[in-house]
Amino acid sequence: MWENLFMISFGSRAWITGCTLAASALTLASCTSSSHDTHASDRPSPTAGRSRPATGPSEQQLTERAQEALASVHTGHMLESGTERVSDGVHTEPNVKPGKTYKLSLVCFGSGSARLSFSPAGTGSQAELPCDRSVVQQRITARKQRLHVDVDGSKGSSGVIAWQIDSV
Repeated sequence: MWENLFMISFGSRAWITGCTLAASALTLASCTSSSHDTHASDRPSPTAGRSRPATGPSEQQLTERAQEALASVHTGHMLESGTERVSDGVHTEPNVKPGKTYKLSLVCFGSGSARLSFSPAGTGSQAELPCDRSVVQQRITARKQRLHVDVDGSKGSSGVIAWQIDSV
């Protein structure tokens, strides 16, 4: 007797659940289309597997290329290096020894340019860094133990700056 009651109760629940799901699906379908939406078929639908065409190399690709360019001119013992977005700039205070000479190598992959400056003044020369993939190198002599190197992107510039400081 309990078995028949369970079967009837279970069958009823399944039937009610099925009807509820079907009603929900119909309700959702009727809510998404409207008689006021006459241009719905005019809109292009996304196509699976298609993506927007690439406008240029990715940031990762630019970073790899910039690092390869610096590796090709590397000499001496590397003190410090890194890569940054042009928009973020390079702002570093390497641990240098007063009176010692170092070589700063920079390369910018992207568009526009960046401006190189040092603090304290006289450590190195201010220079323009074009984002044209050419490596810019400069000898710097640490006058004090505290050296600050800044590379700031010009307005509208984009891409990646790779930099490296080697002891000479």
